[in-house]
Amino acid sequence: MGVKKKREMQVAALTVCYQDLETLRSFADAEGKNLASLLLHCVQLTDGVSQIHCVKQIVPLLEKVDKNGVCDPTVQSCLDILAGIYFSLSLKNPLKKVLASSLNSLPEFFLTVALDSFTFHLREELNTTDLCSYRKVIDNISSCMENFSLGRACIVNLLKNVFHFLQRSLIEILEENRKFTGNHIVQTHLMNDLLVGIRVSMTLVQKVQTFQGDLWKASSSPIWQSMCSLLNIFTRFLSDDDLLQTVQSTSGLAVILFIKTMFYPSEKIPELISSLLLQSVDYTSIPTWFMSSCKNLCCADMPSSALLFLCQGTLAMLDWQDGSMGPGRETLLLDTVHALFILSSQIKESTLEMFLSRILASWTNSAIHILESSSPSIKDQLNGNSSITGRLLEYVYTHWDHPLDALRHQTKIIFKNLLQMHWLAMEGNLVTDPFFLELAKSLLRLEWHIKGKYTCLGCLVECIGIEHILAVDKTIPSQILEVMGDQSLVPYASDLLETMFKNHKSHLKSQIVNSTWIDEWHETWVSPLLYILCEGNLDQKSYVIDYYLPKLLNYSPESLRYMVKILQTSIDAKPGSCHSRGALGALMACLRTARAHGHLQAASHTWEDLVSSARIKQGLIHQHCQVRIDTLGLLCESNRSTEIVSTEEMQWIQFFITYNLNSQSPGVRQQICSLLKKLFCRIQESSQVLYKLELSKSKLESEELTKEQPSVSLQQYKNFMSSICNILFEALFPGSSYSTRFSALTILGSIAEVFPVLEGAIHTVYQLRHDIDLHRFQTLVECFTSTFEEVKTLAFDLLMKLSVTAGQFQDSKKLQGLFQAALELSTSTKPYDCVTASYLLNFLIWQDALPSSLCTSLAQQVTCGDGDKSAAVVERNTLMVIRCLMESLEDEVSQAESSLLQAASSFPLYGRVHCITGALQKLPLNSLQMSGWRPVVERLLLLCYRLSAVVSPVIQSSSPEGLIPMDTDSESASRLQVILNEIQPRDTNDYFNQAKVLKECDNFDLEDLNTRVSIIDASVEVQSKERKTRDVTAQMVLVCCWRSMKEVALLLGTLCQLLPMRPVPAASDGLLTVQQVKEIGDYFKQHLLQSRHRGAFELAYTGFAKLTEVLNRCPDVNLQKLPEQWLQSVLEEIKCSDPSSKLCATRRSAGIPFYIQALLASEPKKSKMNLLKLTMKELITLAGPPDASLGTVPQVHALNILRALFRDTRLGENIIPYVADGAKAAILGFTSPVWAVRNSSTLLFSSLITRIFGVKRGKDELCKTNRMSGREFFSRFPDLYPFLLKHLEAVANTVDREVGELDRHPSMFLLLLVLERLHPSPMDGSSSALSMAPFVPFIIRCGNSPIYRSREMAARALVSFVTIDQIPSTLCTLLDTLPNSTDQCFRQNHIHGTLLQAFHLLQAYRDAKHRMNSDFQQELHDITACTKAKLWLARRQNPCLVTRAVYIDILFLLTNCLDRPTKGKQPALDSLGFWEDVRGIVLGSELVTGFPWTLKVPGLPQYLQSLTKLAIPELWAALAKTEGQATDVPLTFPRLLESSFPEVRLLTLDTLLERAIASGLGEKGPPPLLRSMEKEFLQLAMKENHPGCFCKVLKILHHMDPNEWLPQTEDCVHLTPKEFLVWTMDIASNDRSEIQGVALKLASKIIACHVQTCEENKNLIAPELRQWVQLVVWSCGDCLPTESRLAAAKVLTSTTSLFLTNPRPILELQDTLALWRCVLTLLQSEEQGVRDAATETVTTAMSQGNTCQSTEFAFCQVDASIALALALAVLCDLLQQWDQLVLGLPILLGWLLGEGDGLEGFVQSPHQGEDDHIFEKSEVNFWAETLTFVKYLCRHLFHLLCESGWQSPHSERICHLQRIASEQHHLLSQLFKQLPLTPEFLKTVEYTRLRIQEERTLAGLKLLAFLEGKEVPSTEDCPAEWGELIAPRTRTEATC
Repeated sequence: MGVKKKREMQVAALTVCYQDLETLRSFADAEGKNLASLLLHCVQLTDGVSQIHCVKQIVPLLEKVDKNGVCDPTVQSCLDILAGIYFSLSLKNPLKKVLASSLNSLPEFFLTVALDSFTFHLREELNTTDLCSYRKVIDNISSCMENFSLGRACIVNLLKNVFHFLQRSLIEILEENRKFTGNHIVQTHLMNDLLVGIRVSMTLVQKVQTFQGDLWKASSSPIWQSMCSLLNIFTRFLSDDDLLQTVQSTSGLAVILFIKTMFYPSEKIPELISSLLLQSVDYTSIPTWFMSSCKNLCCADMPSSALLFLCQGTLAMLDWQDGSMGPGRETLLLDTVHALFILSSQIKESTLEMFLSRILASWTNSAIHILESSSPSIKDQLNGNSSITGRLLEYVYTHWDHPLDALRHQTKIIFKNLLQMHWLAMEGNLVTDPFFLELAKSLLRLEWHIKGKYTCLGCLVECIGIEHILAVDKTIPSQILEVMGDQSLVPYASDLLETMFKNHKSHLKSQIVNSTWIDEWHETWVSPLLYILCEGNLDQKSYVIDYYLPKLLNYSPESLRYMVKILQTSIDAKPGSCHSRGALGALMACLRTARAHGHLQAASHTWEDLVSSARIKQGLIHQHCQVRIDTLGLLCESNRSTEIVSTEEMQWIQFFITYNLNSQSPGVRQQICSLLKKLFCRIQESSQVLYKLELSKSKLESEELTKEQPSVSLQQYKNFMSSICNILFEALFPGSSYSTRFSALTILGSIAEVFPVLEGAIHTVYQLRHDIDLHRFQTLVECFTSTFEEVKTLAFDLLMKLSVTAGQFQDSKKLQGLFQAALELSTSTKPYDCVTASYLLNFLIWQDALPSSLCTSLAQQVTCGDGDKSAAVVERNTLMVIRCLMESLEDEVSQAESSLLQAASSFPLYGRVHCITGALQKLPLNSLQMSGWRPVVERLLLLCYRLSAVVSPVIQSSSPEGLIPMDTDSESASRLQVILNEIQPRDTNDYFNQAKVLKECDNFDLEDLNTRVSIIDASVEVQSKERKTRDVTAQMVLVCCWRSMKEVALLLGTLCQLLPMRPVPAASDGLLTVQQVKEIGDYFKQHLLQSRHRGAFELAYTGFAKLTEVLNRCPDVNLQKLPEQWLQSVLEEIKCSDPSSKLCATRRSAGIPFYIQALLASEPKKSKMNLLKLTMKELITLAGPPDASLGTVPQVHALNILRALFRDTRLGENIIPYVADGAKAAILGFTSPVWAVRNSSTLLFSSLITRIFGVKRGKDELCKTNRMSGREFFSRFPDLYPFLLKHLEAVANTVDREVGELDRHPSMFLLLLVLERLHPSPMDGSSSALSMAPFVPFIIRCGNSPIYRSREMAARALVSFVTIDQIPSTLCTLLDTLPNSTDQCFRQNHIHGTLLQAFHLLQAYRDAKHRMNSDFQQELHDITACTKAKLWLARRQNPCLVTRAVYIDILFLLTNCLDRPTKGKQPALDSLGFWEDVRGIVLGSELVTGFPWTLKVPGLPQYLQSLTKLAIPELWAALAKTEGQATDVPLTFPRLLESSFPEVRLLTLDTLLERAIASGLGEKGPPPLLRSMEKEFLQLAMKENHPGCFCKVLKILHHMDPNEWLPQTEDCVHLTPKEFLVWTMDIASNDRSEIQGVALKLASKIIACHVQTCEENKNLIAPELRQWVQLVVWSCGDCLPTESRLAAAKVLTSTTSLFLTNPRPILELQDTLALWRCVLTLLQSEEQGVRDAATETVTTAMSQGNTCQSTEFAFCQVDASIALALALAVLCDLLQQWDQLVLGLPILLGWLLGEGDGLEGFVQSPHQGEDDHIFEKSEVNFWAETLTFVKYLCRHLFHLLCESGWQSPHSERICHLQRIASEQHHLLSQLFKQLPLTPEFLKTVEYTRLRIQEERTLAGLKLLAFLEGKEVPSTEDCPAEWGELIAPRTRTEATC
């Protein structure tokens, strides 16, 4: 990449007027040595930088001038010209500062003259009345006061004039701003001028007042009067909400500064400002001048924003560090914070909240300054226990999770300053201070999903150290690492960890003298890290590596060796998998991070010495994608951009690229391409160093950089890059997958970018163009045919980067064919074809490769102006192509106006428009050179409107999806005629009055249906070749219409965005007139407001958004105001509810919300957002309860629009102030009797929930990250507190009425949805105006609702409102309210609601408390006692099964919390008799006595599940007492399995399956029980009809040893073991997918058992073996579900050693190879999980005793890409071991040729496939690559034959294959001839199929020729990677 040039400084040159120029010429001397000559030379220069050098010579020249007491007229005139030059220069021009700096050194002799000149010119500036010059004058005043002594003296001389000018300019600018209301561009400039004027006024007072003494303070002084006027102006600015908040904020600073300067005595300033802030001004004690100037500040109704900015000025402008303010300083400080506290409860606008947080942080800084030198009284009021600190802490707790990052940062500053304030106030021992200790405990009690916890803990650690935190809980580092899987928490967690481990290391080093402290530090901080890297989930590990690991290594580089040592010893034990990186992945991640940050350079050895070459290669092909990425990163990344790439690294990179291009994960592909680009940059930059070394011939330096000579390294670089490009171009073979093409093209694009085509003597080690030939060029062009647009884009960009043209490789005939193909594709009915056409046309345009016929026909119409030749050629070509497309489109639109059906079926219109848009987007439309564009644009606009008029009736109809009948049969069409008349759209559209039948003859005949029905015969289905009937479906018409609308919208948006505008039609510049822009806007308005089809209006919205963005930046006032006019118009139309309105009230208001979104989202963010405020005010009003006169339609529209606005992220925090009103409207709308209103309210409410609580990140509906504390919620939306409380009370009053009809209050649902997402914070404190306590009793009463779902929601909401410590008492209270068994009158709904609340509270309590907590057991004792008192609810005394089930669930929870009594150990709670009661309930239940009900009884399934869950632990406990022996008890597992209810059987089987799996893994379990139940399992398997239970039984049998239960089948189920096997295989071949997979695994286990028992006589089970093989082959089919193929892969893995790699094959060779083909098929599956499972089969196969030497990757976890090659390597080696080459080779050759894949359907007839539905897709595998498989198979067969030296006998099978291959080759050549001129574009699918088959056939012929001895394999057939895949037979052990 070379050395970057330093950016040159751009300086605007100074100029003088003609008169001054003549003056300089008249005074210049002949020698050019006087000042006039120097200035003349200076102004004649055109380069500002050169003028700077001249200006610097002025003062040295003047110092040499002879000073004879009189100033030379020449010098005087020159100084006067210099003064004029100074004031003419802009503020930012460096010449101005250089001139001022030079004049600061002006000799004293010339100071008076210079001062007079500068004063004169400044006076002239101040007298100007031109408003446009005011900003320049203000800037000159500012520059005079900035390090310019002469300028400051001028200001002093003209101070009165300066003040008067500032006063006048500010007033006039403000008036001008009001005149331009609505023109935000002009207003922004004027606001900026106001801001600068205020700042200059402040600077003037601060810097100049000391020169005036006290004379100016007299009331008659003009300066005083001007300052009073300025103060009055600033106070007006402060309260003017029409100004920007930055202007108001600066005005607040200015007000306090002027008061501080003008008020006397200064000791009373604090008292005055306090009275202003507290709004308690004593009018009798303030001066008259203050009252007249600051009257607005003295009133009691000062706006909150003005008061806020006054507080800011108070803290920023007063001197808090010294004691100049006297004793009132402390009082003012306290009054200021009290004012801020009041404002914090009033201000809710996000920008003001931001100001408030900054001001509070500033207040804490001021408080620290005062505490550092203050009295004890203020310390008492500012320590940690004071009320002020408490209020500040509340502010921190409320805002530490605020959505604004900047506000969260301010809360951190406030908290940090609070700690320092307490330290200054107390001056004690920080570590033992109670305030700090309590703060630490309260923070640690919080959950880790709260962001503020991390920042505050970090501040606390910095203050008191880490040792106290770790003393509370040593697992805190691990806890923090655990939450690093959540991206939103990662930055906070990593910063906290960094603070902690730095503090801990410093503490340990200071406490422990020897070096043993490092071990403790490693154990605390590094060991948890290594555990996460090896065992954590993917996101967790990625974030830890990206955020935490670099910080740890940067702080402690020596820890790397500790990590490497630990991980190296763990690799073999933790190899990793597709779901886990293992120790190898962790090692690579650590090494990569260390090398990238330069930590390996300081080590004694390089990184290559830390890890072996074998480990590197394992990492490059590891099954886990991130291990591969980290290993690649280790090779590519380096902190030195010029580090030489070693030969070994290059070999590893080649190896990696070969097998890793086809990655399905976009993230992995992106990382691979990014890392390789870094490598290429390293090669380029290090090559520049090598070139320099080569030129300098410095051998010493070259030895330091590389062991090789520079020329050798450069040649290696070149060879390496060429080989990489070879691999990448080879990857673009026919049929290569999208991911392969994407990766290859992206990497090639990086190569072209990093190694550009350079002119001159600059050396480049490699240029891609040198490796481009005809074949590769054609390959890149063929990439345009991909159905993925990313591939087209990459190919186009790459072709543009290459300095090769199409003319070098293509003849004129081929180019003509490409152009014709593009035109044909642009009218294709397949939408992606027009995208291909667009890229192809752009390629021809930019390559200047258009056919000569087009150039000749249009050349006369195109004239080119001056300019860049290449740009002119592109522009000319673009114009020609657009005109050609427009001419074709005009004809087609004319035909479509006659017949839309014909257009939809033959030439959809959208393709042409898409190509026009694509051509325009590639062209720089702001710098066009040709004169023919204006008529083209006018014509194009008219064409767009015509096209839109044709298709809009379909899009704007009320049901656009199904208006056209699909039937060609006349009878069906006549029936549809009647139907269409009945469902006429509201928008009248005569075109759709009749069903049409379209005939395709030589031309289209669209006669009226009524005249044709009688003619069409029933035999119309029998058609001749000359006359065919085409079915024009509704889908075809709809796609044609909505895509046409989409393309027109995008084209119009592109034109508005890119084309320059003409202010008037006659103007010479610009292409779009104002009138045309208005017409485009009206077009968008019409279609957005009237279209019904989502695809149409969504894309119209995209185009309209482009237009609105342009309008808001447009300087034309009329255009600027268009969005506001359009917005007011549509709001009025929505409000009026006119029955004739065409606005769509269904389909979520269709395009109306999009229209308003586009208008509002484009409003400048720095403006006052007046349009948003106006719109929200109107919409909130309309969304409320409707006026009877308006109806509900406006309300529906308003709700739908509000939903869209709340979902729009571009509105950001500006929409937050309206959330409360939106929520009210949604909740009230949900109570409407109109369904449409309720539906829209629900959608709005959902959007509000997302906007408030964030996007749901987990499966849990109430995820912790999507909740908010009640304090934060009600602080941000205080209006919702009384609203929610009032409505909740109303709901609670209706649900528990004793008499009367039940009122199902619909708003309860939404209220509880909000409340259940809140949670109490431990930091809330006891006193709070927004306490959550008042909600609790109402939520409890909501549990009495008659609606089941509402009771559940009330229970969940109650958990959110009760803190953990309050749960026990609340639980007991709830249980006490339950009725006794003797009560007569009670409601089961009430009981159910109360029990649900108790259940959810107990569940939350169990999850939050630790069992070792002593309080926990005591609290459980109380809960258990209350539960026992109502135990009748769990017995038959309670007739309701629903409430009985919930009570049993509570008992089940309690049994999980309590310790069960064992021998010698009786828990304290056992005295309550709790366990006896539980056993009594189980034994007295229906599980023992039988069920008197059927499934129709309400609540029975729930009751059965709850009862079974309670009974199962009792059964296990009983078995444990009897040591697993079944005893005579009334309830047993077999008894449960005999239940007639599947719920009971399913839960029982679940628990038995868990034990079976555990016993299979070697864990302790009760195998005797399972063995004793074998009979029951077998019988249940035969009779079970419930799918879930049947699946569980099969799983249990699969996990048990078949040798034990298989002999019992004949006795139990009357089936012999063979018959049972056949039965199992029948199940596997016929049942549903999950059962199918389990049955297949069971059958495989049984057949393995049979094989082992019949080892001596295999023929006994030969038929069953053959059937099993066929079953496995069938299960691997692509048509089957993923579960079936996963099961097949696991079966193959489990039987690998038995059937696939057995040294003595059990199956026949054909069957064995069929299983191997299954493995290869699964390795090419599109599902990643299936490929990973099949890879396990290959890994197992490579790790057998007889195959581990076949490759060097035995016992390694490899990826599926290389597993395919490894599987073939192992298979070929096995064929040699089995001595089965004679029989096996023909089968493999059949695989190679693709036997069974006929060529009959490869080329379709001209009309075949036209009737296919547009969006119908067959089964397509986007990962598998046929030719990759063919390449691997061919190479391994060549290698096998070469290695074995085997000569094939002339077998009949080989001859048959030769004949087939020859016939295929001949047929292929015939089929290729039938294709059109450009088949790759016009017949892409057929052409690709033929190319693939051609490659297969040629490979087969080549191999067959070798078998006959006619051909010797070349080096291409035996590539270098064989050495990496195939190990020689002489190896004795595997390398892994």
